[in-house]
Amino acid sequence: MQKPPLAGIEREGNGKPPQYPIESVDKALRLLLLLGERSEIRLTDASEYLHVASSTAHRLLSMLQYRGFVRQDPISRAYQPGPSLTSVAFAVHSRMDIPRAAAPILRRLADSLQETVHVGMLDGRLVRFIAAIESPSAVRVISRLGGTRPAHCTSTGKVLLAGLSADELDELYPDPHLEPLTEHSVRTLDELRAQLAEVRKNGFATSREESEVGVASVAVAVPDGGSRMRLALNASAPSYRFRPSDVRKACSALTDAAAELADNIG
Repeated sequence: MQKPPLAGIEREGNGKPPQYPIESVDKALRLLLLLGERSEIRLTDASEYLHVASSTAHRLLSMLQYRGFVRQDPISRAYQPGPSLTSVAFAVHSRMDIPRAAAPILRRLADSLQETVHVGMLDGRLVRFIAAIESPSAVRVISRLGGTRPAHCTSTGKVLLAGLSADELDELYPDPHLEPLTEHSVRTLDELRAQLAEVRKNGFATSREESEVGVASVAVAVPDGGSRMRLALNASAPSYRFRPSDVRKACSALTDAAAELADNIG
């Protein structure tokens, strides 16, 4: 099947073109716009789109890769959005759409479960909490809104890491030894891989005192819904009242809420 032409992405910002344009910067930015429309691009795509030699396109992509704005698939050699690009996109969305879209959903969820609930996103090896509602209970887990935690120590992080390929996980964790936060934290990449396999099988992730003593949580991924954003919902509770039956109840409510959130932001 013939590939569609690389067109329709040329966008102009506000105001007049700069008096002294920097051509290489313009070309790099145009490549990022191209990645916003396509899930991946090849070197030939970039060369064709920019009307430059393959060597020039390769130098531009190499610089974007160095800064983390693109990553190259080790098998297909195609270029895909990198962690820096997705972090910028997520940060912009978190300041605008996500908290507003999530607020009524989180409020109902917190009232239903009587526990603190969060929306989190993957930011490299960290989880960043971008929306939250605290439990109405007197004894509750304090919101982590705006904070970060190592992804491998949280239910939110593990359910998001479970959505990565094996190559993406290896790229994210080149060191097989992981830094623990508590005595219950996962400490090796092999142990994390085993846990992620269970997460994929079960459809949810749990953490019991892995990021903070006395705190337990369960998380589910938010379906993509066309937004290309990797988000998850979690419910956090004092560990003493987070029994298996509570986990099952929370998973059911979180799954319904995650589907609703995906519809709102898709």
